[in-house]
Amino acid sequence: MSSFRFIIIYTLCFFINKSVAQNDFMDYTPPREYTLAAITVDGVLHFDHDMIIQKSGLIRGEKIIIPGEKIATAIDKLWEQGIFKHVEILKDKSQGDNLFLRIRLQERERMSRYSFSGISKSEADQLRDDLDLYSGKIITDALLMKVKNISKNYFVGKGYFNAKSYITTSTDTLVNNSKILKINIEKGNKFKINEIIINGNYTLSDEKIKRLMKDTKQKLWYRFYKRSKFQYSLFDGDKQNILNKYNELSYRDAKITYDTVYFFDDESLNLEMTIDEGNAYFIRSITWSGNKKYSSGLLDTLLGIKNGSPYNKSTLDTKLFMNPNGTDISSLYMDDGYLFFQVNPIEKRVDNDSIDLEIKIYEGKQARIKNINVSGNTKTSDHVIIRDMYTHPGDLFSRDAIIRTQRQLAQNGYFDPEKLGVNPMPNPNDGTVDIEYVVEERPNDQIELSGGWGNNSLVGTLGVSFNNFSAKKFFKKGAWSPLPSGDGQRLSIRAQSSGYFFQSYNMSFTEPWLGGKKPNSFTISAYHSLQSYDRKHINDSLDTEGNKVLNPNRRLIKITGVSMGLGKRLKWPDDYFSVYYELGYQYYELNNFGNVFSFSDGYVNNPYFKWNISRNSIDQPLYPRSGSSVSLTFKTSVYPYSRVNGFTDHGSLTDQEKYKFLQYNKLKFTTSWFTPISRDKKLVVNARLGFGLLNGWNKNIGAPPFERFYLGGSGLSGFNLDGREIIALRGYDEQTVSSTTGDRLISKYTMELRYPVSLNPSATIYLLSFLEAGNSWNDYKKYNPFKVKRSAGLGVRIFLPMFGLLGLDYGFGFDSLDPGAAGEVNHNAQINANGYRGQFHFTIGMNIGEL
Repeated sequence: MSSFRFIIIYTLCFFINKSVAQNDFMDYTPPREYTLAAITVDGVLHFDHDMIIQKSGLIRGEKIIIPGEKIATAIDKLWEQGIFKHVEILKDKSQGDNLFLRIRLQERERMSRYSFSGISKSEADQLRDDLDLYSGKIITDALLMKVKNISKNYFVGKGYFNAKSYITTSTDTLVNNSKILKINIEKGNKFKINEIIINGNYTLSDEKIKRLMKDTKQKLWYRFYKRSKFQYSLFDGDKQNILNKYNELSYRDAKITYDTVYFFDDESLNLEMTIDEGNAYFIRSITWSGNKKYSSGLLDTLLGIKNGSPYNKSTLDTKLFMNPNGTDISSLYMDDGYLFFQVNPIEKRVDNDSIDLEIKIYEGKQARIKNINVSGNTKTSDHVIIRDMYTHPGDLFSRDAIIRTQRQLAQNGYFDPEKLGVNPMPNPNDGTVDIEYVVEERPNDQIELSGGWGNNSLVGTLGVSFNNFSAKKFFKKGAWSPLPSGDGQRLSIRAQSSGYFFQSYNMSFTEPWLGGKKPNSFTISAYHSLQSYDRKHINDSLDTEGNKVLNPNRRLIKITGVSMGLGKRLKWPDDYFSVYYELGYQYYELNNFGNVFSFSDGYVNNPYFKWNISRNSIDQPLYPRSGSSVSLTFKTSVYPYSRVNGFTDHGSLTDQEKYKFLQYNKLKFTTSWFTPISRDKKLVVNARLGFGLLNGWNKNIGAPPFERFYLGGSGLSGFNLDGREIIALRGYDEQTVSSTTGDRLISKYTMELRYPVSLNPSATIYLLSFLEAGNSWNDYKKYNPFKVKRSAGLGVRIFLPMFGLLGLDYGFGFDSLDPGAAGEVNHNAQINANGYRGQFHFTIGMNIGEL
């Protein structure tokens, strides 16, 4: 009896907050119909009154029966909003048949602020993102439970399986109707995986399965580089890795039937799972249906899966849908305009361990490109983007052409390669497709303000490179913001100086599409440099007219040069090839400059022709992940001076007379491959090799003392003295591996392992480790491409749009230098005294010192 009385009392107490005023509506008179004349709202500060009336379902002017269900229903609707802790509807007054109601409400408290205890600031910052709390949020029981669960589960997911979360509230005396949330978290110990127990596996060993679990590892003494923690979300991915491997081995029915985690002790747990491998399946037959364009025999050949082969669902999907090499069935059709193509493999029959496959094809009609749009280019002109596209209006749709277009846009360097997108918009009604390319501009102009060390002096550099310049907009009003840009032209101006010792000035301009119709590039450049060991004038000396007296013993070399080049993209052997032709002229003037060359006074002319053919399929310039580049360069003199100079006995000529006009052939070959080796394609191996050769025209004169190879160091000398080609070999001092006068042959090999820290276009950063080897020779008979100087080390590359690519490497050389090398004495003495040592190298630019 007492229990029944308690239930009655509790029920009455619950409904007392969801009620109409008793003294106004709770009477025993017969129901009466009123017209709802007006509704007012009390007790609400943060909500619109009309919105509340609308949520109640009551409508001004409607007929309402009192007593009746309408009022109770309105109370329930307001209560269900979850934002009020008290709801009451009262009769304000009545006039004849008109009824005036008042909705009296009391809002739930709102959160003014919240804080954490028991965790670090970084953990709190991460939780804030997950909780999505903000000042003014209504506090409900559901909200408090959500905060508690998210806080706890966050740390459980991090391996704190005994984590607890406590939520307390306190009244905020500064903000009306508000409370402060305090979230206290007790993380407890972080649990490691003591042992992974696997049952039911016969085809794959325990160790192989554990290796497949990339993110779930048991505690081992030698695995100091990675924590052995358990996270449910990562474990789900590892389970899928296991099943994928079984599917690759033809176990299509493999499944994990049971998995559990239980505590081993206070700091570790055991993970146990049971695998049902099922049977291995084989393909008994493959038939095609729906194919009209291509024969079943051709499709069988392209698929490359024969009857009796193990049934590998992953391989089948790759062959049908997306092979990175473009040799899948979908590419065959979609590169020929069949945008609406569909392919569906069906297991038509399964007997014991044999499967009959039917591959159904829907070819559809060929689709042609109707419109091409570009969005996101705020700086680069539309025609600059469109001219590099491999897709054009009227062409048949081609997936390969779209991929090539994206690669070309990334290679140009105007856009962030990580943000390039494409949106095909099919129009099935007319069999066409619109294509939208989405790009995001990135800053690619560079300002170089730096200092370097060259020949025992500090060299200052000031330069600008505008890589998306527009000469056409030079006089256009409003185009200077800050410079006319958007037409893809390149303008570079650079000056270097160390005072009277060294000065250099360079300027170049490139138009990548000469004439605007074909990708034929045109480049002009001019440069002048001066190196001197003495001042131009004698200190404190004036002539009779009061002018400074020139120094007659001044030692100097001047180099002036101009060049003009024309480049062209080729279509054969494929359209990754390009060819470049250059005509140039260099003039060397020497005055009392006897420390470097075999003659100290005179001049040298170097008119030359350079030819280069290259193939470049690299996906992007800053951080390539795939593709390769191969380059062959031939440079030769154009004036046969030794044949027309009238001298018959060249041995009697002075060196200045011999080299009045340079006569040489120079050949250089380089190649570079990029291969991703991780699942996310971020970890990349870059393998490079290079070879160089310099030969003279006349054996009596020999190879000139110019254009030679100098090996060693970072490849960054601070300045270019005599047309020499400075090649990097990290781990050794600058230009010390070659002889003091440079060498005629060179070989170099490099292997780098790269991983990006940031691919943000405003600051691209990647780490690298390297193995490197190279050597140079002056005598063809001594050339041995395997007798090289080896090194290894670590480095970092940072690309800043305003400064270009900056590099810092630490290299360790492993070999002594050969007799005749510029650094032989000091380097070998250092090894004998202190052993081999490492050293730092600083680099600027992408191609300086590379072979």
